[in-house]
Amino acid sequence: MDPATLIGMAVAVAALFVFMILEGSDPMAIFFLPAMILVLIGTMGAAIAGSTMADAKKIPAWFKLAILPAKVPPVTDQIAILVSLAEKARKEGLLALEAQVKDIDNPFLKRGLQMGIDGTDPEELRQVLEAEIAAKKGEDKVAAKFFAGMGAYAPTIGIIGTVVGLINVLQNLSDPGSLGPMISAAFIATLWGVLSANFFFLPMAAKILRVSDVQAAQMELLVEGITEIQAGTSPRAVRQKLTSLVPPSEQQKEAA
Repeated sequence: MDPATLIGMAVAVAALFVFMILEGSDPMAIFFLPAMILVLIGTMGAAIAGSTMADAKKIPAWFKLAILPAKVPPVTDQIAILVSLAEKARKEGLLALEAQVKDIDNPFLKRGLQMGIDGTDPEELRQVLEAEIAAKKGEDKVAAKFFAGMGAYAPTIGIIGTVVGLINVLQNLSDPGSLGPMISAAFIATLWGVLSANFFFLPMAAKILRVSDVQAAQMELLVEGITEIQAGTSPRAVRQKLTSLVPPSEQQKEAA
């Protein structure tokens, strides 16, 4: 689990609370249930309206993907596994990997190696694995687009709540004593619209895309490793080629 999203959201909300306290406001004042229901539930409904029922069924999984994504293993660990497999294949032949493949946890790597062991044409193997990567990136893009849509709808829905609240204010002008709290409550809807978009929904969309890019990069590295193993490339050459695909910052981190 990668907690960066939750940490970032907590820091953002804490900054808001500190600002309100320094301004002399009560942070609890923003927890106005009618405004929260309108913005959060209304935004969800608007986003679902722009999706399909098949998409709607995936929303719980998308929330988990955005807030608690699986931690991406270090790329150096993946390279070490591939080099180890290359060594075994070089010494004992590709078929010797059959037993070892069963113990691999990464399903993408397992499928690719099994295809190689089964004698799949190298070009066909690469096409199949790259198609799987493209399909995953496409699915992740749909999830990110959903949360980006929520980020776009939320501020406007917050304004709708404020307008409704101000209508209520105008209907009660005969009671000046109640106008202040009513106006304050009306503008909380706008606050929730802007807050939820920028503190939650847009960062969630960005997180999905970032994790997707990292995962796709590792999957592409695995494709290169699998094809090199299938071709009988020496372990040293496999390590050199795969290491060249790792960003310099990751290489420096590992060297440190």
